[in-house]
Amino acid sequence: MRWLILALGALSLWGQGRPSVTIEGEVARAVIDLRGGSWVQFEFRDQKLNPLVWANAGPVSEARAMGHFLCLDRWGQPSAAEGANGMPFHGEATRVEWKAGSSSRSAARVSAHLPMANLDVVRDARLDASHAWLMVRESVTNRNKLGRPYNMVQHATIGPPFLDASVVVDANARRGFMQSSPMPHPEEPSVYWPQALKDGQPVNLRHLTGDPMPNVVSFMIEEEYGWVTATNAAQGLLIGYIWKTSEYPWLNIWRHVDDRRNPLARGLEFGTTGLHQPFEVLVRKGRIFGKPIFAWIEPGETQTRSYAGFLFKVPAGYRGVARVTFRNGTLTLKERGEEPGRELTMEGVRFE
Repeated sequence: MRWLILALGALSLWGQGRPSVTIEGEVARAVIDLRGGSWVQFEFRDQKLNPLVWANAGPVSEARAMGHFLCLDRWGQPSAAEGANGMPFHGEATRVEWKAGSSSRSAARVSAHLPMANLDVVRDARLDASHAWLMVRESVTNRNKLGRPYNMVQHATIGPPFLDASVVVDANARRGFMQSSPMPHPEEPSVYWPQALKDGQPVNLRHLTGDPMPNVVSFMIEEEYGWVTATNAAQGLLIGYIWKTSEYPWLNIWRHVDDRRNPLARGLEFGTTGLHQPFEVLVRKGRIFGKPIFAWIEPGETQTRSYAGFLFKVPAGYRGVARVTFRNGTLTLKERGEEPGRELTMEGVRFE
């Protein structure tokens, strides 16, 4: 992709005065919070309904995870010894200040250094001029003198007011397993999207209406592109993501409720791993369903992965997504249902 990066001009303040970078197209805008690098806003300019709401309210000066955040150099907990040395849950990417680089109205570059992991990360992002299509490319460089395992998971999190009990989540996930299943074989019993198991009984992960258990379930994807969508037909909005499974082979679904059992968060988390464990466990396990559960990066090496986020306005009664295709610059979503479903399309968008 030819990233159009011009003079610094998108640096702004977000929320309660937190430093941020805003990019805008003709129909949508997106905001990166620089204290932790989270995507904290992605919405239509004329709708003002932001799906990426998770822990967005909080201390102004604190670098922390919000909305759609990056888990790097790990997904999940450190070992006891690593935690005692200061390594946080999900890694350091959300605990450090990100720096704004050059930008234009619709494109921006931000970067961060992770001191304990000794990794650099650079994010280039661009909003399409005519569509709510957010193309993101992230490059990770190993500054250590030795190679090492690491993981990189996009923790895209939706919350209220977009998230309510009517929201349906769809994906092209296949075989999966519950994170609550015991080691060393958490993949037994296995399940198939959208089903999980609680106490041996089936649970439909498309929905979250009160009981969040099992609250984390991980799935592999076998097609060239992985995709996940969340639809609130009553509010007329769909958010989705698409990525190459050669880069992100796993989709992890997290469900969370508040004290009154109302939906509070849903994680649509795609990444390089599907096992929520420290590296010692990942290395010992190696693979699940034949898929890797960690990446390896050599000293001085840079590895790049990309994804796109998108928004559609949907009609009342929209039933969710049966299929997503991306061919020759056209994104097509086919509606669920036995009768011929409606199609949503974006033409002339680029995934590169």
